[in-house]
Formats: sequence, C-alpha cells, structure tokens
Amino acid sequence: MSMKVFIGIGANLGDARATVGKAIGTLAQLPDTKLVAQSALFGSAPIDSSGDDYVNAVAELSTSLSATDLLQQLQAIELAHGRERPYRNAPRTLDLDLLLYGDEEINTADLQVPHPRMTERAFVLLPLLQLVADLHIPGKGRAQDYVAAVAEQRIHELTPT
Repeated sequence: MSMKVFIGIGANLGDARATVGKAIGTLAQLPDTKLVAQSALFGSAPIDSSGDDYVNAVAELSTSLSATDLLQQLQAIELAHGRERPYRNAPRTLDLDLLLYGDEEINTADLQVPHPRMTERAFVLLPLLQLVADLHIPGKGRAQDYVAAVAEQRIHELTPT
C-alpha cells in the first residue's frame, strides 16, 4: 500500500542550495517511492543555533516503504552528504526529517511522527502549506492554525537560479 509522506529538507553548510536540489533528486530515486511534489526553496535564519542561513524545502512522496525503512533511507542520504551530529541544532550539510507519514502518529525511541517541532517552524509550515493549503496534522489540527505563531521567524522564498 502506498503512503503519502512529507519530508523536510534543510542545509546550511557548503553549497546548500545545490545540496537540497540533489537531495530531492535522491528522494525521487528511493525504492518503491515516487516524488509527487516539491515546494519552492526557502531561505531561513537558524533557530536555536548560529551559522549561515538555511536553504529549506519540503517534498511530498508516495511510498510503500515502512516509516522505519524510510527513516533509514533518509539517514543514509544524510550520511552520503557528510552529515555529522556533533551537538543539537548544529549547522549541517543536509537534514532530512520525516514530517508526516500518512495520518499515522508514531512515537518510538527512533521516530516521532508528526515531527514534534514542525508546528513551531516557519521553514516547515510555509513550504508544507505551499504543497497542501488545507493540510491537517494528525493529533494537532490544521497546519494553517500554527502560522501566526511563527510569523516572527525570518524566512523568504528563494528565486530560482
């Protein structure tokens, strides 16, 4: 059975724009997975961290991979792009977050879906709403209802190159 999933993508080290673009291409090539849509690229200031601005996007996928298998694939893509985790919210070459896995709520030691901080991040909400304007977040309600709370976060849509 195919599941509609959303992946948050971010990078702020190296050529972040190119990395995000390559990551979207890699997501499209995952086994038993199809890239359905991708948001525009957004620039955003780091939250709870320092460093260069991030390049962010959200990809919508249709996949028959389990949530755990998809998470393992995402982590492998991160590692292939040199992802290191020296400390929480450290600058990164690539960050891939499983935001939503259908309407499922998952809470294990390795995976929380919906992503626990997605409603607190403009760089997640705005690209998500660009893809699905009436998005409902399982256990949380309408995504649109959280936009006002993140209005002060610095974010802008990047012009295509």
